[in-house]
Amino acid sequence: QGPVAEKLIQGSTKRGEWVCLMNCHLAVSWMGSLEKIVDGFSTQGVEDENFRLWLTSMPSPSFPVAVLQNGIKLTNEPPRGMRANLIGTFTMFGTDEWDCMTERDGRDAMYWRKLLVGLAFFHAVVQERRKYGPLGWNIRYEFNTSDILCAKDVLKMFVKKIRQ
Repeated sequence: QGPVAEKLIQGSTKRGEWVCLMNCHLAVSWMGSLEKIVDGFSTQGVEDENFRLWLTSMPSPSFPVAVLQNGIKLTNEPPRGMRANLIGTFTMFGTDEWDCMTERDGRDAMYWRKLLVGLAFFHAVVQERRKYGPLGWNIRYEFNTSDILCAKDVLKMFVKKIRQ
């Protein structure tokens, strides 16, 4: 994948495109090449100033320090505490999600809101539970945003299929 990424970066610097390389911490053997490419940006520049290179990575000792120093770093950490987790989850859902079950004279809304609160509470509990480590858990698993969004969609599907 390294040579493919290098060609993509090289072409995108000329055309002013954006490149996103995900999970860079998994390509330990390619980190040296990445460092040389990024160093080249500061010494030689790029042909089109609209070019952007996005890198995603978990914290890793093999990630080149020079790449970190030459870029802008963003972090995404879950909020701390049950209250903060619930507020973050409710905010992520947005107002449209709370009012989306208006079919069948609003009968589905009665179930939907209660299930959505239960799902948000479950998500907050699992997020908080991570700080205790492996105690009581067989396998460490990050129940993250994509998981709760998928669970919400499954709940929505089941609520729409309830017959009464």
